[in-house]
Amino acid sequence: MESRITELEIKLSLGEDHLEGLNRTVFRQQQQIDLLQAQIRELYQLLQAAHPGEPRNPRDDIPPHY
Repeated sequence: MESRITELEIKLSLGEDHLEGLNRTVFRQQQQIDLLQAQIRELYQLLQAAHPGEPRNPRDDIPPHY
């Protein structure tokens, strides 16, 4: 009986360690996502400021070799 309890305690401890590691990973990924979203917003604002209200033709974006 004692060995079964010890084994369960070990498994619980390992599970908690894995869960904590996953929580740290998710937290870091969310920070990266937030940073990337902020950078995209900033780039969009810079693009809008550089070409305010200017109509764009999608054909202008096609490379000349097409």
